[in-house]
Amino acid sequence: MKINLSKKKYVISAGADGLGFAIANKIISSGGKVYLSDINKSKIDKINSNKKYNNKIFAQHLDCTNPKDIKEYFNSLTNLKKIDGLINNIGIAGPTKYLQNISIDEWDNTIKTNLSSHFYFTKFAIPFLKKTKNGSIINLSSTAGLHGFAQRSPYASSKWAVIGLTKTLAVELGKFKIRVNAICPGSVNGDRMDRVINAKAKLINSSNKKVRKELESMVSLNIFVEKEDVASMALFLLSDASKNVSGQIMTVDGNTERMN
Repeated sequence: MKINLSKKKYVISAGADGLGFAIANKIISSGGKVYLSDINKSKIDKINSNKKYNNKIFAQHLDCTNPKDIKEYFNSLTNLKKIDGLINNIGIAGPTKYLQNISIDEWDNTIKTNLSSHFYFTKFAIPFLKKTKNGSIINLSSTAGLHGFAQRSPYASSKWAVIGLTKTLAVELGKFKIRVNAICPGSVNGDRMDRVINAKAKLINSSNKKVRKELESMVSLNIFVEKEDVASMALFLLSDASKNVSGQIMTVDGNTERMN
């Protein structure tokens, strides 16, 4: 299926690496333009210095958890007048600990990063999205937002909340023809998942290899997914091919059966 996003513009939070950057590349390969922000200045500078992305990706250094910075960021986009989509991608793994050992700061930081940031970006993006006839918001949740996840309570709690936010926004924004969906990736190959595996192995006194195999065994297809798999789902949800899809929770995970 050929997807054409020509003349369309999309905002991605925490988009300079990982899933966000994979989605950005999918968008520009389909003719769209991307306005992304990220706290990692070196990666932002690398994108801006790459001629491949000239006039395709506009990257800005930004703390995606700071509402003041986010408001100023959207104020700087007033020349766009409208945007066609928002991808709320920012998220952290949070601590891998039993709940009684999690500090209040660790809990608060995970919720702030994984949930409150979605609120901030969506709040300031809505006026731009209302000006288009088929706006799309994608919230990145997780299969942890569908299952209990031992030793990862702040992360799982935040991802369940993202699904609740998605369902609510789909109802609230439907009259403006703004579609709101969530993507729930499973375990995604990459540095972040490697760190999660390492933390779990240390906590339970096991090896990284055993932890990975255990995670794979919880999935019907016995796999980890790739960033590009998630990006392909995002591209579908941004396109006219999903013009009547809203309020849905789309898993890209090989069918997670359990998480414990």
